[in-house]
Amino acid sequence: MQRLVGLVEHDDTRDPFPVKALDAVVFVVGNATQSALFYQVAFGMELIAYHGPEQGNRDHKAYVLKSGSARFVLRGAVDPASELADHHRRHGDGVVDIALEVADVDRCVEHARAQGATVLAEPHEVSDEHGTVRTAAIGTYGETRHTLIDRSRYSGPYLPGFVAAQGGYRKPADAPKRLFQAVDHCVGNVELGRMDEWVAFYNRVMGFVNMAEFVGDDIATEYSALMSKVVANGNHRVKFPLNEPAEGKKRSQIDEYLDFYGGAGCQHIALATGDIIATVTAMRANGVEFLATPDTYYEDPELRARIGEVRVPIETLKEHGILVDRDEDGYLLQIFTKPIGDRPTVFYELIERHGSLGFGKGNFKALFEAIEREQDLRGNL
Repeated sequence: MQRLVGLVEHDDTRDPFPVKALDAVVFVVGNATQSALFYQVAFGMELIAYHGPEQGNRDHKAYVLKSGSARFVLRGAVDPASELADHHRRHGDGVVDIALEVADVDRCVEHARAQGATVLAEPHEVSDEHGTVRTAAIGTYGETRHTLIDRSRYSGPYLPGFVAAQGGYRKPADAPKRLFQAVDHCVGNVELGRMDEWVAFYNRVMGFVNMAEFVGDDIATEYSALMSKVVANGNHRVKFPLNEPAEGKKRSQIDEYLDFYGGAGCQHIALATGDIIATVTAMRANGVEFLATPDTYYEDPELRARIGEVRVPIETLKEHGILVDRDEDGYLLQIFTKPIGDRPTVFYELIERHGSLGFGKGNFKALFEAIEREQDLRGNL
């Protein structure tokens, strides 16, 4: 049976910082109005809520889009003096907030503060005619934050002040209902020497457990290297791989990201799909560009021996440029987009899981070589 997001048994009552789910990925973008249309057309998302000057928000516009349980919030400055305009000047389009749904905001903040976290917003309530949300926020790497949200007493389209979206892009009648169902994981890039610090932060402050570690030859090519560790909340519903650069002959993808983003931040977001072939076909038709995989990847006899039987023939995977990996729990199919903005920073992964709880370790070399080819074309390798 296919599992899009692997869960493990977990007792929330003994968790000092129990996280229920990833609530939303919040972006700051240069033009939220146009970005909202892009995610509707190219990613097949549904526009569900809006907040802007018409609701008294003179600072910025915010659009909320959904696909299954995945929720993106796009924020763009209206007021030239907005902090969002300054943020965008420093970082370009990128993730400012990975919001988490929790059952007890105060309990989480109390524990986080005791463990040395920076509390960016104290617990407080916001209300409208749809009910009340209790929320707070803590800081993490770079200028990224985790907003903590308890929406158990709220029935509105997103948060108080937001209204249900009117209009929006009308999908063709034959378009799929959705192209992906959930956020599988969010990957953070941090500065050299700081990965273990942030892993310890998630362990200590948020009670996350270490899921995986990739170092040395696991995660290197002829030219560049990086190190990666994965932390997850107790039931593994929320997973955060954390990367830092490592010494290599040339500059790694992490170095490039840190340079062009202007510091640590969220590098890519993995989106879980039940049919990666259909999703990639539709997104390509919608103009999304993916990294190319050389034919030699699929012709390697070791690959065929390692992966065994998968639901999609190798020839079909080759046609679409999709990578495949197997571990002790099952297998997965994955593919990565090129950066979706002007800066070579944020990109996406599509992932179809069949039992595997991993991250495609067997594909790291092929993936990083593909990224290096793009870096070289940009003059950044």
